[in-house]
Amino acid sequence: MKIAVTGATGFVGRHLCAALLERKHSVVALTRDPGKAPRGTEAKAWDAKDAEALKKATAGCDAIINLAGENIFAKKWDAGFKLLLRSSRVDVTKACVEACRAEGGPKTLVSASAIGLYGPRGAAPVDEEAVGDQWNLLSSVCLEWEYESRRAESAGVRTCIIRTGVVLGRDGGALEKMLPPFRAGFGGPIGSGAQGLSWIHIDDLCGIYVKAVEDAAWKGVYNAVSPNPLSNRAFSSALGRVLRRPAFFPTPPFVLHFLLGEVASLLTTGQFVLPKRTLEGGYAFRYPEAEAALRSLLGVPEARTA
Repeated sequence: MKIAVTGATGFVGRHLCAALLERKHSVVALTRDPGKAPRGTEAKAWDAKDAEALKKATAGCDAIINLAGENIFAKKWDAGFKLLLRSSRVDVTKACVEACRAEGGPKTLVSASAIGLYGPRGAAPVDEEAVGDQWNLLSSVCLEWEYESRRAESAGVRTCIIRTGVVLGRDGGALEKMLPPFRAGFGGPIGSGAQGLSWIHIDDLCGIYVKAVEDAAWKGVYNAVSPNPLSNRAFSSALGRVLRRPAFFPTPPFVLHFLLGEVASLLTTGQFVLPKRTLEGGYAFRYPEAEAALRSLLGVPEARTA
């Protein structure tokens, strides 16, 4: 297949392009800076504001994988950045849909979303059948993001929406930010630690995208999370064990709010999300357990028992 990827130079995009190339697909990397496109891809310069250019860039492609979106933790959420969080997702998705609807355009759209759509939840797990609401800015953006993706369906475009959890990788994502305090011996849960942390290994996230683009039976919403979500406290303990460092120094919520502002609420709340449709669709997780996932990423072998 010939697959166009928006957000190809980002953390997930780099890994996904490599996974697609390994599967012998032809990959068109759509980026503002072709010089940063992953090796082996066909780089095409594209300004996210130019919908017509996207139609031309994706003509002849079989599918678009849409990963575009500003990093939600890039800075404090002022009014301008909130607009960017929305436009970098919603407006780009609109352009992808129009490209798919165009004559000769791709007939498969696999578009990113986030489990933030479910909003803050208690201990009860949720799956793809749970209804999102406008809990906060992120959930509101996700609702609009997915609404735009679904517009492709009316034109006969096979559409998959991938609601992604906390992504763990060695060269980016959440783990990169978690490691410094743990390695310094001051790691621990955030607040009470009772909030859900629905995580996924970067290899499994890429595997889900590959499955979605290759399997014609996949349509609709899929959660990209491990089948074994943990509390923030339990995840912190697992990371501490892998690093052989203490994990009992909690970070008070007020400290995060002081440092990060409004976005801190995404860390002090959470949800336990299950990949029900993902499993039903036949995806087999390589890393279903957090400790094994962390060991693989950090290069720490499993502890031997006597």
